[in-house]
Amino acid sequence: CAVDRWLHLVLEFFQLAFVKLLQLRPAIDRRSSSLSLLVLSMANLLSYVLFLALRTFAAPPEYIQVWPGGSTPVPGDLGNDTVGPSLVPPPGTSKHAPHSIIIGVRKGGTRALLEMLDIHPEVAAAATEVHFFDWDENYAKGFEWYREQMPYSYPNQITVEKTPGYFTSPVAPARIRAMNSSIRLLLILRDPTERVISDYTQVYFNRLENHKPVQAIENMLVKNGALNTRYKAIQRSLYDVHMRNWLQHFPLEQIHIVDGDTLIHDPLPELQRVERFLHLPPRIVASNFYFNQTKGFYCIRSDGHERCLHESKGRPHPPVNSTVLRQLRLYLRQHNRNFYRLIGRTFNWQ
Repeated sequence: CAVDRWLHLVLEFFQLAFVKLLQLRPAIDRRSSSLSLLVLSMANLLSYVLFLALRTFAAPPEYIQVWPGGSTPVPGDLGNDTVGPSLVPPPGTSKHAPHSIIIGVRKGGTRALLEMLDIHPEVAAAATEVHFFDWDENYAKGFEWYREQMPYSYPNQITVEKTPGYFTSPVAPARIRAMNSSIRLLLILRDPTERVISDYTQVYFNRLENHKPVQAIENMLVKNGALNTRYKAIQRSLYDVHMRNWLQHFPLEQIHIVDGDTLIHDPLPELQRVERFLHLPPRIVASNFYFNQTKGFYCIRSDGHERCLHESKGRPHPPVNSTVLRQLRLYLRQHNRNFYRLIGRTFNWQ
């Protein structure tokens, strides 16, 4: 702010004055450099004390930040520079329940969709998955608690939250409708067979990192010589089963389906469709994306910064026994056809 810039100028002036004072004192011998350094250090200390005093008494109340414990951190002690819950919010902002929710699906590209949508200046994205509508312990905390988990936003912005577990939750649709029956929902899907393998891959690496035993994917997919259809990863890929539950509470017009496979290979058209669905002005452009040859997928360029998704995204899938893979695809094929009929649209899923 302007106050901070003015105070920094005062600080620099005092530092420069003390340095000049030292330079103009011929009585100080070269051998007494330690004395010079001591005087200079005292000058810096006095200047900093003056700076803090001036800032405390001169800064308007809206620029004074209150930190946990009531203390003010010293320079360089801000950690990762994230805004804590006790900071005074930016003027003109407030917290709102989401205008739109990315409801799923797990390992379908929800994080990529949220990060890319966050490029838009009129979108305020929640930083974490809240699990309000699918976890009973969180839902019991009430809507006010849920609203407090949202980011601060300006009046011209919409708030977006994403929790992939909502799509497969039997209770989430009714709970979301109870909050806002006209809310706009985003559902990102990918080839259900690839989603199953990606689901396994995430659990596999998580168990490795936590030094827990792991099993080959075939041992998870097959049980007693037959496809293990009760395996959670397979259950999550039965898109038709879960979609029927959502359509009992929301019309199809309120659920926009994003093609997760297309988003990976050509993100712009998918993001432009989302902009139109959310009634956002077109702000996301081709220059917001660049292909990272090392990672093998698109990364984001926004406000002069470049960033890619976390290293846990895009992990290579393990090879799967061809016979088992064929069984999985055959089982999911009829569910895919049912899903196509439900939504009046097809995808290039094997």
